[in-house]
Amino acid sequence: MKKTYVIDTNILIQAPYALNCFEDNNLVIPLVVVEELDGLKKAEGEKGANARMAVRMLEECRSRGNLLQGVELAGGGILSVEKNFVDVELPPDLPDDKPDNRILKVCKGLAQKKCDDEQIILVTKDLVLRLKAQIMGIKAEDFITEQVSEDEAQYMGRCEAYIPEDMIKDFKKKGVSSKDVYQSDEEGNHTQPEFTENEFVILKADQSNKKTLLGRVSGKKILPLNYKKSKPYGVSPRNVGQYFMQEALMTKAEEAPLVIIKGMAGTAKTFYALAVGMEKVYNNPNGEYRRIIVCRPNAQFDDDIGFLPGSEQEKIAPLMRPIIDNLEQLLDSDETSRYDDELMLHDKILEVFERGIIQTEAMNYIRGRSIEKTYLIIDEAQNMTPNQVKGIITRAGRNTKIILLGDPNQIDRPFLDARTNGLCYAAKIMKGSPLCWQITLAAEECERSELAMDAVKRMA
Repeated sequence: MKKTYVIDTNILIQAPYALNCFEDNNLVIPLVVVEELDGLKKAEGEKGANARMAVRMLEECRSRGNLLQGVELAGGGILSVEKNFVDVELPPDLPDDKPDNRILKVCKGLAQKKCDDEQIILVTKDLVLRLKAQIMGIKAEDFITEQVSEDEAQYMGRCEAYIPEDMIKDFKKKGVSSKDVYQSDEEGNHTQPEFTENEFVILKADQSNKKTLLGRVSGKKILPLNYKKSKPYGVSPRNVGQYFMQEALMTKAEEAPLVIIKGMAGTAKTFYALAVGMEKVYNNPNGEYRRIIVCRPNAQFDDDIGFLPGSEQEKIAPLMRPIIDNLEQLLDSDETSRYDDELMLHDKILEVFERGIIQTEAMNYIRGRSIEKTYLIIDEAQNMTPNQVKGIITRAGRNTKIILLGDPNQIDRPFLDARTNGLCYAAKIMKGSPLCWQITLAAEECERSELAMDAVKRMA
C-alpha cells in the first residue's frame, strides 16, 4: 500500500536530500513550506545552505513537470506542492495563520479526500506538531532514515572475552587469532564472539581473574595496545576506557583518521584529546600534524554568530571557554598551585594560540575547506546534524585526524535527540570501517571529581 507523506520544513532544513528517501511513496510539500524555505535561503551557515539545496531540488523537479499536478521522483514516487485546503477547519484554539497549523490543514484536507487504502502521514521533527497531529487524528512520524536504532546506539566500542592462560605470552608478543578467545554465558557455555573491526577487547585469563590484558581487533587478530605506556603531555590513563581512548588518539592518522569518543560529562574526552594533540604538535613537532583545530557546534545552527561583534575569534570565544579550562589543567599540572599566578597561566595559554599551535574555528567556516595534516577536534559533536558531520568528515585531507567528542544525552540543539544527532549517526555509519576507531566511556570512568562521578551515576 502506497503512503502519502506530508513533509515539514524542518526535515528539509536538516536533511535536504530527504525527498529521495521515501522510495515509491507520494510526497506532498505544503505551499507554506515553500514560503518558509524562501525566507531561509539567505540565512547564514548550515540552515541557509540546506534551504538553498532543498529549493534547487524543487526547481529540478519543477523543470521536469508541473509540481501542482505531481512530478515523478527517481524512486518511483510522486512529489507535489499542495496549495489547497485553505478552508479546512481546525480546532478553535489553533490559529489559521500559523505555519504549523497550515501544514495540519493540508494533512486534514488530504485525509478527507483520500482513497480507502491510502495513508496520510506527517513527517516532522517538531514534537509539538506531532502532538497536535495526534490530537487531530493525523498520523505523524519523525524522519527515520538517519535515525540510529536502539541496538546501534548501545555499541560501546569494546567488549570482554577470555583467553587461554597458555596464550598470554603469545598475545603480548604478536597478538592472537580472534578464534582463540571466547565468551562465556551464565551457564558456563563457551561462544565465539562476533568482533567489529577496531573494537577494543578486555581479555581475561581463563585460569586467573587477576590477569587482564587490553587489545584491539585488527582483521582476524587481536593485537596488544601499542601506546599503553605512553604519557601524552604528561597525562597517564586512569582507567580502561582512557587506555583505549589514548590508543585511538595516539595512533597516526594514516591508520586511524577518524576517532569517535562518546561519554558522559567528566570522562576526560576533551582533556585527553587536547593532551594528545599538544603532545603531537607542541612537545614533539616532528611534522605529523601542522596544528590543532578545535570546533564546537553552536546549538543555534551557527547562523547567529555573524551578528556578534568583533573578529571571528572574539565571536566564538564564549563557545571555546571549556577548551581554555582544559588547557589550564594541561599547561600547569600542579593542582595545588595552578591558579596562584593567574597572569602567568594566561600568558601560557595565549602563547599556544599566538603561535598557531591551537586554532579555534566556528563550524560554518569549515564548509568547503580541505584540511590537511591537521589534528581536528570537534567537541560537543552531539549537537551536529548528520548532514553536518558528513560535511566535516569529507573535509579531511591527507594526514588529517578527526576526533568527534560528545555525550548523546546532553543535546542542546532543536530537533535532535539521542538517536538522530550527528555523533551517533557517524558512529552507526562508520562502525566496522578500518579507518574509524570508536570508544564509549562508562559512567564509572568519570574522573572530574567525586561529586561529578556521583552525580553522573545518580542522574543518568
